[in-house]
Amino acid sequence: MDGVVEDIAAVAVRLAEGAGLREVLPDAADPAVWIALDAEARHGAWLDGSWLPAWERTEQGRTLNDDLHRGEELTDGRLALALCHRDGRIRERALGRAAGRPDLLPLVVLRCADWAEPVRETARRLLAELLDADAAVRLLPLILRIGRRGRGDFVADLAAGLLRGAAPGTLAPLYTHTHRTVRRWAYRLAVEAGHLSPAELARAAARDTDMVVQSLCADATLAAVAEGGADDDVLETLLGARGAHARAAGVTALRRAGRTGRAVEFLGDRAGVVRACARYVVRQGGGDPLAWYRERCSAAGDLAPGVVSGLAECGERADADLLRALTSHPVAAVRTRAVAGLRALDVTDVERMRELLDDPAPGVVREAALALVPSARSLDDQWLMARLGPERPRAERVAAFRLLSAHDGVVRLRAAFALIDDPDDQLRHWARQAVRR
Repeated sequence: MDGVVEDIAAVAVRLAEGAGLREVLPDAADPAVWIALDAEARHGAWLDGSWLPAWERTEQGRTLNDDLHRGEELTDGRLALALCHRDGRIRERALGRAAGRPDLLPLVVLRCADWAEPVRETARRLLAELLDADAAVRLLPLILRIGRRGRGDFVADLAAGLLRGAAPGTLAPLYTHTHRTVRRWAYRLAVEAGHLSPAELARAAARDTDMVVQSLCADATLAAVAEGGADDDVLETLLGARGAHARAAGVTALRRAGRTGRAVEFLGDRAGVVRACARYVVRQGGGDPLAWYRERCSAAGDLAPGVVSGLAECGERADADLLRALTSHPVAAVRTRAVAGLRALDVTDVERMRELLDDPAPGVVREAALALVPSARSLDDQWLMARLGPERPRAERVAAFRLLSAHDGVVRLRAAFALIDDPDDQLRHWARQAVRR
């Protein structure tokens, strides 16, 4: 497709010479094809005393207007060029010949947002006659692109009206469309029109990779469950979803389903929003999430990083000892969450955080540096400068620069000049920004 758009001038010439639309536009479902053709048809270059597009310099290009005016039979390709012509009168006349030619419908959509009012109104009347639900589904990527333009609301509203009243299965191809904008639009309309059952919404929330679709479908599932009761399949689909918002919706639904005990297993979820919902549901069932977190963080053995974060999220300063002990845990993710947890509780052991600047895990080093920023001026700046050396691991160099930047102006500038020509792009960028300040 990229090659077609890049060589769209040659495409326009071939259309003028009689080539078929399907022959030269193999990816006609891509809105970029039609938008590029529309622009190229009017894109001229100064040559031999005239300013004309390349296709108009061909023999058939020069006669297109006369052939159209005389009512000559035109190929779809030549009529497509007339629909994109720089002269609004030619575009309007071409619209009168577009009925019964479904391959030209994308250009009729484009003309509905035309800057010339007679062209625009003619195109809108024609599209209202020609567009049905199936065509709206097929052309929706283009319709949504045009809908964002000035004067483009007509096509978007027309498509929405057709699809809102269509059979529920009509939208099915849009739910798996490669463009997330199309999927978002389709699911919003489906939710609004009630086209999808709670089970279908739950599967969409669990399956789709786009966070907006996940949230939209998960929220709609919760609303449907609230009205009709929780279904086992719906709950299990949400609880097993990869997306955090879908899992959180499933956990929230456990309360209404009277299964608050099931929420305990999500107290240590990897996502904060899921943990928060799980704590709420467990408390509603009479449980004590904080006691659960404390018990697991104090026990030996495997520990999920989410459990450590959960303790910090609902714990107290008295829980700092538990978190401090976990900064020596063999699992890097657990150490990272423990350091972040101490910072969240506003408990900073400067000496321990200083030691963790040498941790082999970049995440731990990053969190330790963030914890030390308020105490940066108490650290030896010469010791930190030595850690900027190119032989050091990148995470340590970044941490040292972050802490040196929190020192006074002279120290900050020394650190910046030490890295101003560093081969690391990000460090060099930060250093130059510091110098400019």
